[in-house]
Amino acid sequence: MADLFSDPHPKDAKAAPRPLADRLRPRTLAEVIGQDQLLGPDAPLGAMLASGSLSSLILWGPPGVGKTTIARLLAAETDLHFIQVSAIFTGVPDLKKVFESARLRRQNGKGTLLFVDEIHRFNKAQQDGFLPHMEDGTILLVGATTENPSFELNAALLSRAQVLVLKRLDLADLELLAQRAERELGKPLPLTGAAREALLEMADGDGRAVLNLIEQVAAWATDKVLDTDALTVRLMRRATKYDKSGDEHYNLISALHKSVRGSDPDAALYWLARMLAGGEDPRFLARRITRMAVEDIGLADPQAQTICLHAWETYERLGSPEGELALAQAVTYLALAPKSNAGYAAFKAAVAAARQTGSEPPPKHILNAPTRLMKEQGYGKGYAYDHDADDGFSGQNYFPDGMKRGVYYQPVERGYERELKKRLDYFVNLRAKRHDG
Repeated sequence: MADLFSDPHPKDAKAAPRPLADRLRPRTLAEVIGQDQLLGPDAPLGAMLASGSLSSLILWGPPGVGKTTIARLLAAETDLHFIQVSAIFTGVPDLKKVFESARLRRQNGKGTLLFVDEIHRFNKAQQDGFLPHMEDGTILLVGATTENPSFELNAALLSRAQVLVLKRLDLADLELLAQRAERELGKPLPLTGAAREALLEMADGDGRAVLNLIEQVAAWATDKVLDTDALTVRLMRRATKYDKSGDEHYNLISALHKSVRGSDPDAALYWLARMLAGGEDPRFLARRITRMAVEDIGLADPQAQTICLHAWETYERLGSPEGELALAQAVTYLALAPKSNAGYAAFKAAVAAARQTGSEPPPKHILNAPTRLMKEQGYGKGYAYDHDADDGFSGQNYFPDGMKRGVYYQPVERGYERELKKRLDYFVNLRAKRHDG
């Protein structure tokens, strides 16, 4: 199998010009921008290189942050032969050829760093195929993924590789890339300061994207400096990174839920807007918002659940984008509502108790006795009809005979649950008096 990383750009005067992102690819790890948490002297990769003991790695991070570049430079730093494959285009026969060539290379005293892009796209059997070759040293595996390895990669593979997290590039990192691009192009970008910042924001933390945008701007035939309006007319904003079935989906819904729980309406509205802008199904959001009302507010504000259901119904009637305002109003209400998970915690405790006690029957005095046989068996005997009591409360036991009385619902001193706590305390005290009597 031919070397998958042979030079695709031979020095031919007639060859098409190389893209700016390719021309600016770092030649050393010191030139990599934005990943100091991995490459610094005391960082994981820095420490590995200093000790001369590089292990198999999984590089997890968003697109355009340097995963491929770092893998290639690691091979150069450790004098390993570099081979790159993509899980999208590579099948089992191709991998067998890679492993065989790596085995022969190892017999001749040369190691192989196999870089697998989009490694999460390999199925379980294909991922298992790497294991023996990693264990016997035939290859040093460096996988790259944009998805959470905990969900997408086999436990056996993860146990043999260290997961390193790459971060999206911030505006300062992107500005360094822009300055490097201007030196390569030999001219400054024809943009005002505000337009330049808008250009960097369009890249959304993706270094490859910002270089592609810069290349477009540099190619414009203009003799004047462009402001933000002129820039946005000529360039479309890059689509927000959001996968409705991937890691970003879970990250953003978690951020929305926790912002509501933390009583921050501004943050909650921001994450709601981010999800809607990314193409999330508003019906999923309506369902999750209603869950927030049940789980995190409960009886501290009984109206919260109703507001969420009405917002859901309003969206169904109006659709997007008008109906999304109803969801936003529900989110705002929930964020500002008093919080209590007492009902949620009480039900979980009751479920645990129900599992523990198994099939214990109810006490006979609260069982119906529609037949004579059942009456003879004591069904309904001794039942106290609560409405006959002066205060409408009999204080009888309703748990199974012999089971210790459970205490599950413990309301908080917030919102409407403050009133419910008063009622609960009243019945607890009254039950104690009836029991003593």
